[in-house]
Amino acid sequence: MDVKVESFELDHTKVKAPYIRLAAVEEGPKGDIVAKYDLRFITPNKGAISSGGMHTLEHLLALFIREELDGIIDISPMGCRTGFYLTKFGITPLSEIKKALESAFEKILKAEEIPAANEVQCGNYKDHSLADAKEAVEKVLNEGLSLLENV
Repeated sequence: MDVKVESFELDHTKVKAPYIRLAAVEEGPKGDIVAKYDLRFITPNKGAISSGGMHTLEHLLALFIREELDGIIDISPMGCRTGFYLTKFGITPLSEIKKALESAFEKILKAEEIPAANEVQCGNYKDHSLADAKEAVEKVLNEGLSLLENV
């Protein structure tokens, strides 16, 4: 099988988080452009966000990033719990992704509740940590997000 998975092609020993990079661009059969961004909060293999913190970030970013950027398809947590993939229609400059993410982070730091953290709207509503989510965001803001053109 000769299938390539972009994230498996990335040399995880050569990147230092926090950063944003354009990970992939695909053109659909009707000409739609879809871009995937790697939003890395923690350097790979040097730590991870707690399960509850990651889950809470997923809920908060799902809401707040859509307030900042148009054309969002999804924001998905990485299984390694070091960041998220942002998928959207069209290519947006990294500087705009950074500005939108930092604005979303500021909203997260002010959040007092977790959206949709209930049995009806969430498949694992007991596994959340607003404190861990805020700690991860604060760390990224303090360290500053780098923009990686090529890795």
